[in-house]
Amino acid sequence: MYGLVNKAIEQLVCRNYGEDTWEEIKRRAGIDVEVFLSNESYPDDVTYRLVGAASEVLKVPADDILKAFGEHWITYTAKEGYGGMLQAAGRTLPEFFRNLPTFHTRVAMIFPKLHPPKFHCTEVTERSMKLHYSTHRPGLSAFMVGLLQGLGTLFETPLTVTLLESRQQGAEHDVFLLEWTPKSP
Repeated sequence: MYGLVNKAIEQLVCRNYGEDTWEEIKRRAGIDVEVFLSNESYPDDVTYRLVGAASEVLKVPADDILKAFGEHWITYTAKEGYGGMLQAAGRTLPEFFRNLPTFHTRVAMIFPKLHPPKFHCTEVTERSMKLHYSTHRPGLSAFMVGLLQGLGTLFETPLTVTLLESRQQGAEHDVFLLEWTPKSP
């Protein structure tokens, strides 16, 4: 994963628990990187070890950390200069979701070593859709729930996210039911 991901984890931990806690998490994870570089690619294992160590240090389940991080990721990337890219993908939450399958294609132009997930939407209505999420990285369902809820916040659209099918439970890929209340004109 790119350093931008690990920097966002650092920011979330430091903001909520302080720098000393972040240093303890890095120590427990066996990470001796002083500063993560946003555009540098790091092994996925670094991020997984940071999440595992955060779970131990904070005494919070890893899925709760991943969900909180997913929500934080949306605001973090918007503030770090990628907000325009998020906005270009759609003016409303439903429009953004419909454009999500091509969103990472644009992101890959900035991050050439990116191995992005794949998305496709089915059963699209005015108030809901099923979002299919495929990735080679295991254990990120909770992160996706957080990301999706963060997008609901970003687009000021109340969103309910339900995981219908999970790779961790043997499905081919994750399937989320997304339900929202359309904005009034």
